[in-house]
Amino acid sequence: MWSYDRDALRGVFYTAWRHYREQAPLTGVETLIVEALLAHPEYQGLFADTPLPSETAAPAGPGANPFLHLGLHIAIAEQIATDRPAGVAAQWRRLEGLWPDAHRARHAMMECLEETLWEAQRQGVLPDDRGYLERLRAIPTGRGQK
Repeated sequence: MWSYDRDALRGVFYTAWRHYREQAPLTGVETLIVEALLAHPEYQGLFADTPLPSETAAPAGPGANPFLHLGLHIAIAEQIATDRPAGVAAQWRRLEGLWPDAHRARHAMMECLEETLWEAQRQGVLPDDRGYLERLRAIPTGRGQK
């Protein structure tokens, strides 16, 4: 899946959804993509037909990039599964108890990850794991709870 070719990378999302709809076996990353898409029915129609490579651009509008959003879901799932950075799995266990819906907890984590990645990109440095974990620890303060 991990490629620097935008169209090839995006094609994995279309393939995963097609495999799901055809009840074909899913690869590991396809399973993560499908889980994220099942949690986001608003994106499912976008992946109904595999477009030509030049047509895989995300829809315009704020918050409308399904590839970014689904990619963040995948990143959070992988972080939790591998506990990388160290301590993120413990934060997940703590956070999933803050909301009646684990999906909302993942979204709160995704906001922290987005902030951390944006900050690293802006500064031209690697993401700050410690800062990311601090953001996760701060979620109960000022963020929606049960």
